[in-house]
Amino acid sequence: MNKFSRRGFLRGTVQGAAVGVALPILNCMLNDNGKAFAETGQRLPTRFGTWIWGCGFIPELWIPSSTGTDYSMPAHLAPLEPYRDKLALFSGFDVKLDGVPNKPHVTGCLGLRTGVPVPDRNVKLPTLDVLIADQIADTRFRSIEVSTSGIQRSYSYRDAGSPNPSEVSPLALYNRIFGEGFQDPSKTEFTADPRYMVHKSVLSATQEERRQLMQTVGAEDRQRLDEYFTSIRELEQKLALQLQPPAPVKGFVMPDPPPDHVVDSEMENVMENHRLMAGLLAKALQSNQTKVFNVLFSDTTSNLRRPGSSSTHHTLTHEEPTDPTLGHQKQVGWFAERSMIAWKDFLDELSAIPEGDGTLLDNCLVYAHSDCSIAKSHAVEGIPAMIAGNAGGRIRTGFHMAGKADPITRLGLTVQQAMGLQVDSWGTQSMETNRTITELLAG
Repeated sequence: MNKFSRRGFLRGTVQGAAVGVALPILNCMLNDNGKAFAETGQRLPTRFGTWIWGCGFIPELWIPSSTGTDYSMPAHLAPLEPYRDKLALFSGFDVKLDGVPNKPHVTGCLGLRTGVPVPDRNVKLPTLDVLIADQIADTRFRSIEVSTSGIQRSYSYRDAGSPNPSEVSPLALYNRIFGEGFQDPSKTEFTADPRYMVHKSVLSATQEERRQLMQTVGAEDRQRLDEYFTSIRELEQKLALQLQPPAPVKGFVMPDPPPDHVVDSEMENVMENHRLMAGLLAKALQSNQTKVFNVLFSDTTSNLRRPGSSSTHHTLTHEEPTDPTLGHQKQVGWFAERSMIAWKDFLDELSAIPEGDGTLLDNCLVYAHSDCSIAKSHAVEGIPAMIAGNAGGRIRTGFHMAGKADPITRLGLTVQQAMGLQVDSWGTQSMETNRTITELLAG
């Protein structure tokens, strides 16, 4: 195999000036032991997002007693009653293990998001939000991830070991979205930032060397280079967007910076940070900064705490005894109910923004889910899930469906189809399915 210098560049010219593109570390640069370094007239956009809460639910307080449209919301879903027509509820859908050990609080979450039974965070395929972003992302931010309980974690992956990082502070999120580089779509004047004045692709200038390099290196390096050049193309597209005036957005009002609020896992602080970040994210969607988002209300090993307590939600799922009168863990139930109140708060922020003849929520498809059903046993059977919004008319809501132990990939497959992906089946092994949930698709 040919060896290349670790300081290798692809070289070309742009308007007579020499340019170079540094190469990533490839196998062929390493020794034989080698992996040590390894209102505009345009259709309103449809957005996709996920919203995750950790440690499951109390089944008898969450699962409706009947299916279809004529159902009553149990106690923990009662806060969501104002949105019953905008929600589709799914119970009884499973992550299938196929002999893979269930790694608590990881297998369920990543299994339903990748379609693959996974024993750990070494995901083998992209999560569904990344697949959808590949299809619809033509915005400044390919996706935006937030984590509201003070823990820097994400369940959005392109491949193993590379989760998309989350913002944990409302102020940091504000600065990222509305700070340097933000173009206010409510303003009529536009002046391109001279730092973004790039008129010709550097990759185009190095096209011949790139082609030759791709023919020379091994298959694994070709894949790595392809991913690398794709990332550069995405950066160039982002720069190109900065050279164009933003499409006007009717009714957009620039948000004020949020207060520098306490960021930790105490429930009331988490609820406030979540509310602030939900509002900022809604504004980001309204102003077309992104079309894809992932919200982690609480980690899958939920670190949420009651004021003045050191016991976390996760710890309580294992240590709190069942209340003999209630028939379930009382404090665990409190966290589960508060999670649904937070979900309602999130929907409030999306529905508060008028858009077209409806609201921002009407033009979103939000997939909300937990990582397990009963946290005490780490069960990945019957993981609770919901779909909110109508995806611009592509989704039908207002019903409860029981999965009867079907793989939860049926929901992921249907969501991808609703977002325009040409996919007939999704998942692997027992998780593979071609069974669309037709009840969820409109028309």
